[in-house]
Amino acid sequence: MKVLYIGDIMGEPGRRAVARTIPRLVAQREIDVVVGNGENVAGGFGITPELAEELFSMGLSAITTGNHAWDKKEILDYFPRERRLLRPANYPEGVPGQGSVVIETAAGEELGLLQLMGRAYMPTLDCPFQTAKREMARLKKRVAAVLVDMHAEATSEKMAMGHYLDGEATAVVGTHTHVQTADEQILPRGTAYLTDIGMTGPLHGVIGVKKELAIEKFLTGMPRRFEVASGPTVFCAVLIELDARIGKALSIERLRILD
Repeated sequence: MKVLYIGDIMGEPGRRAVARTIPRLVAQREIDVVVGNGENVAGGFGITPELAEELFSMGLSAITTGNHAWDKKEILDYFPRERRLLRPANYPEGVPGQGSVVIETAAGEELGLLQLMGRAYMPTLDCPFQTAKREMARLKKRVAAVLVDMHAEATSEKMAMGHYLDGEATAVVGTHTHVQTADEQILPRGTAYLTDIGMTGPLHGVIGVKKELAIEKFLTGMPRRFEVASGPTVFCAVLIELDARIGKALSIERLRILD
């Protein structure tokens, strides 16, 4: 099975990049499953039901989010209705939505997808490591292969999760920082790992934001409403090949495509 995971999709430019790139990649690389992080698709902050449906129509089988999951109030009622839209599993009990899903390919193979959120420099949630153990045990009763999205700020926390789940998860990949890292690898016990997939969106911005606005905030220290940058785009993703029968990763490849 080949799984394409798209990094944080930023605003309308990111959605355009996804729409242009997915059909070609799926055909050329014979990809079975496409998933992506969509917490920034609504003008850089949050996701709406309409935009989630737009991403599903582009070919995404599931969408993860993160700390911006709740930025658009209209999404609150959508989370419980749409199991393919995930929020971090380590949110407290009673929060709308779910943190994992099982995806079935056209060929009938199944893949578990689990989302977690780190706690270093992030909102305080339940322990992602304890949540990971609990959720992995539950998912493994149904599927052998599980892909984990670790939405976190700290590189060390993402790396720790990768090693913590090495041999249990098929892959652990990071989202949130919008900057693609160059440390893709297969860990000693067979788990594919990448610290951060990167961002799909404006190339000439500050993590997707208009550079002038970001620079102004750094210069003055004053609050500033951010807007998504325009211009050329970058498509960042990771391609993971795995054996769904035994849950082991066979290869991991970073993708960074400029438009």
